[in-house]
Amino acid sequence: PRDDLTLAVRTRPSRPRLFCHDCTLNDIFTHFLSAEQLKEDRIERRAVGVPRNTPKRAAFYSCSDRQFAAGRSEGKPSVVIMKSLVLFLFVVLVAVATRARAKITDAEVTMEDRLLVPLDEPYGFGPGGGINLTISGFHLHTLFDREKQEGHSPDVHNMGIMITTPYGGVVMEEEVIEKSLCPLDSQEQITLLRFDEIQVGDEFIDRSYSLAAMIEQYSGGEFILYFANCEANTAVDFDITLSLFNQKGDNVDYLPVGMDALPFLYFVAFIVFTSMAVMWCLTVVRAKQGAHTIHWLMFGLVVLRALTVLSQSGMYHMISVFGHPEGWNIAFYVFTAMRSVLFFSVVVLIAAGWSYMKPFLSEREKQILLLVVPLQVFANVAIVVIDETTPASRNWFSWRDIWHVIDILCCCAILFPIVWSIRQMRENAEHDDKAARVLSKLVLFRQFYISVVSYIYFTRIIVYLLDATLTYQLIWISALANEVATVLFFVFCGLQFRPVVGGMNPYFTLDTEEEMELIGQSSARSH
Repeated sequence: PRDDLTLAVRTRPSRPRLFCHDCTLNDIFTHFLSAEQLKEDRIERRAVGVPRNTPKRAAFYSCSDRQFAAGRSEGKPSVVIMKSLVLFLFVVLVAVATRARAKITDAEVTMEDRLLVPLDEPYGFGPGGGINLTISGFHLHTLFDREKQEGHSPDVHNMGIMITTPYGGVVMEEEVIEKSLCPLDSQEQITLLRFDEIQVGDEFIDRSYSLAAMIEQYSGGEFILYFANCEANTAVDFDITLSLFNQKGDNVDYLPVGMDALPFLYFVAFIVFTSMAVMWCLTVVRAKQGAHTIHWLMFGLVVLRALTVLSQSGMYHMISVFGHPEGWNIAFYVFTAMRSVLFFSVVVLIAAGWSYMKPFLSEREKQILLLVVPLQVFANVAIVVIDETTPASRNWFSWRDIWHVIDILCCCAILFPIVWSIRQMRENAEHDDKAARVLSKLVLFRQFYISVVSYIYFTRIIVYLLDATLTYQLIWISALANEVATVLFFVFCGLQFRPVVGGMNPYFTLDTEEEMELIGQSSARSH
């Protein structure tokens, strides 16, 4: 905040305007939340006088305005989630770079003095595999005092672009460490271009290569391109456009072998998730009396998942045809960000019993929710950076590691509310005369805990291992396994926590004593 900053926020006509000196975003959000609380207070005061034949659930939700509003306003996660989704949308749109996720890669190499630099991720070539590269803006920089070089000029023959297999890259790194061998002199690589063929300051140089012409008995394989700089104390600048493709008859496919099945796979996944969304919506509408806000959030999650795989299908199709996603990558980032926030939020809310068992969140449950949402914002920014840059960037591997760490932290954090709910139910079962009923809920939450752990373990570890160990021709299997696991997880949660026609799910029906206990908890929280 600045002392000379005056911020005016216009609210609805029925609400006062806020003129704030030295205010922060937290102050502004607090103002809006306070206005929402006052609105809910007025609504609940009108609903205090309920008829005697009102169902228990309705009577509970229209109890004394002070007690209910205190509990509900504190546990209004839907407002927080929606604001977080809007923030996600803004952050992702701002973070999207001009270079699109594609197999025609534009990389800007600046002041590069590293010995071995990967220019792109490993690519699966078929029998008609080919490479086209364009280099421009080549400049040299010496990294020490010119007086100490004694008239020596860098030998650009020791710089160049080469291609090798992923295993060959590991061997070359060992040769550099153990034998101090320049990678361009290694037997594990094929040199495509040495920089003595480029004149400093030339506008550009364009070269095309066919792998079948360079490699004997070639039938396909997985390769990776590197830039090697074996000239000590010398850095280079250049821009490179790298096109990797497979010639299939008269057509050019820019997707690597093994990923060419992804457009169809993700479109089938879109049909499956769309069908699930329609069936879930019909279930919620038919069981309107037993439906809660959490059920509509679950519907929104399935819709966002369907839109995510649709954008992935369109993105990979455009990359296959044109080499660029043609804007589909922006839709993918937006839907992925919204879906990831909503997924972790829904799991936390289900674990906490929000909406269908109690109208508020405990303090520690809110802390988990407020921890997971910002972490997911950062994780999705990392996804954008990873996809919109190349391994040639110095920070690319750091961003990739950051994304994995944050994702694992979020997965671990959402398990705590489930454990807390299970522990509370176990304690209630020991002291409650209605132990059988409590135990039925306990069994359900234990099953939910096992399903969440299994889903996290499979999608974060097993899928990653599949991606790392499968041959490049079968890399699509890891994507298939991830989508199948997601479908099974969604189906299980939907069956367990679905609203029931004619009333609430019997697992979550509250009797009078349970209602009064929750009212007491809400009242205690308000003081």
